[in-house]
Amino acid sequence: MYAELKILAGCQRQLLRAGAPAYTGASQTTPRNLPVRTFAAVKTLKKDKKEDPAKEEKKEERVIDDTNRHKPYGKTAWAPVDDVYIMRYYPRTIYDIAEAIDMLKNFQMLDFTPHKQPVYIDLRLNMKLEKKKKVDPFVSTVHLPHPFKTEMNKVLVFTEDANQAKVAQENGAAFAGGVELIQQILDDEISADFYVAVPDILTKLVPLKNKLRKKFPKSKRDSVGINIPKMLELFKTGHEYMVESDCYVRTQIATLDMPKEQILANLQTILIDVCSHRPANMGPFIERAIIASHTSEALWFKNEDLLPKPVEKKEE
Repeated sequence: MYAELKILAGCQRQLLRAGAPAYTGASQTTPRNLPVRTFAAVKTLKKDKKEDPAKEEKKEERVIDDTNRHKPYGKTAWAPVDDVYIMRYYPRTIYDIAEAIDMLKNFQMLDFTPHKQPVYIDLRLNMKLEKKKKVDPFVSTVHLPHPFKTEMNKVLVFTEDANQAKVAQENGAAFAGGVELIQQILDDEISADFYVAVPDILTKLVPLKNKLRKKFPKSKRDSVGINIPKMLELFKTGHEYMVESDCYVRTQIATLDMPKEQILANLQTILIDVCSHRPANMGPFIERAIIASHTSEALWFKNEDLLPKPVEKKEE
């Protein structure tokens, strides 16, 4: 055993002499100082330096006119031949609104889904104005010719006049009062779907701005005025919609069990009210319109037929 250990130690010494550098007077555990390689620093670019605008080339968007083409650019054909096809190979079908509503009713019958289900629209608006200005996102309330809600909206009227409060109660207001209602609203003791006010009390309602937010009475939304019966008539049965995500309007317009004529009338009322928030001479306000029921697929439809046509000025 001792002989074997002696031979092994001799082999290790031989390997150290042959394959490793000789160290004199230094321990094997002493750390070695490796050479450090230095690199040149990258020159930083000056952020304040502006490039000459004349040198910048503006890339113009390529507009392709498919009017006289045998097929749309990048597509297989104008319309598919078979019943089953890949949608991205063909241009999207845009239906007439009457045909789209009939298709929604047929989907409901084929899928055995509930007959009374909501019908929604999704509009994308062109919010651009002149000189890089945009239309501010808005909230609007319209009176639909054929309401689909079974219950009336709860309306609260702010007024400090006892006679006006009495008129409000007689015309169906859920609550009517002055500043004494502020604390009850902040404590969530009372709430309403809409809040209207007379101009005299508006400055005293500032503590409710953060609480009510978009429901806070404003003259732009016709929720501030002296004609209380008229405001109550609008907001008790009115339908509210708003612009979401800067340029989209998503709202319910009817239920699928309603006749097609009533759905069309409600849709036309909302489209006309939406387009009233932008000057007509700026071009079409609605860029894209979609209609769908709660359980159906989305259908693109033409909205131009439902809007009043601009009057052409006769040249004298």
